[in-house]
Amino acid sequence: MARIIWAETALNELDEIADYISLDNPRAAKNLVRSSFGRIEHLASHPKSGKVVEEFENSVYREVVVPPCRIFYRQENEIIYIIHVIREEQLLHLDVLKSR
Repeated sequence: MARIIWAETALNELDEIADYISLDNPRAAKNLVRSSFGRIEHLASHPKSGKVVEEFENSVYREVVVPPCRIFYRQENEIIYIIHVIREEQLLHLDVLKSR
């Protein structure tokens, strides 16, 4: 079973998205965070279950979509690094993934 490590920046990004959603719907914000952590925990036993990032061909980066978020990760040996979280409608800046 793989170990999950969240980058602090990824946690902050998820928190910012949840904070914005909670302005209108606190319950939806809690559900987003809960669902996100649940989907990520699933990766511990199924690390390849996320899809390959469309913006990259033959990439080590994968993503899990938990609407309205895209959660990006990469696996190295038995460790899964959660490296970036954005809203689905945002453009992915490839240099951000490469820098983390």
